[in-house]
Amino acid sequence: MEHRDWTDGHVARWLPVLPHLDPDVEAAVTRMKLVTKHLRRFRENSLVDFDLQRHEFDTLHALAGRHGRAVPSQLADDLGLAPPSVTARVDALVARGFVRRTPSVTDRRRIDIELTEDGRAAWLGAMDILGHEEYRLLGTLTADERRTLSDLLRRIMLAAEQPPAP
Repeated sequence: MEHRDWTDGHVARWLPVLPHLDPDVEAAVTRMKLVTKHLRRFRENSLVDFDLQRHEFDTLHALAGRHGRAVPSQLADDLGLAPPSVTARVDALVARGFVRRTPSVTDRRRIDIELTEDGRAAWLGAMDILGHEEYRLLGTLTADERRTLSDLLRRIMLAAEQPPAP
């Protein structure tokens, strides 16, 4: 092993304390947590550059993921929130000019939430900064290694999505 990172020292400190610790499991879990923390911190910094709060970005992101137009109940489902919470978020984003309420093109009784150009620009700007950092980190891997990593993480997530055995 030619290079050591912080996690290598972490595992070395814990092995004498917990002799049955699997160093590969501890190292993998610790590194996943640290990469997630790094990307979260990076995202928070990019949001400051665009004067966005995390909940505003998350709402714009959910809306963008629905091609810029959704009904409030869809946003509530996507964000895991109660509909009144989405209404408050949308009200604040309307006030900032990032979204607008428009009559539905398919149902006269319904109101859609639509991403404005300013909202799309703020979301894309923050996404661009975060995307560059993600590519910088994962760019240290070859395309085949990235695919393998993605496949391995999928297997882990499939296990995580299952309830634990009794």
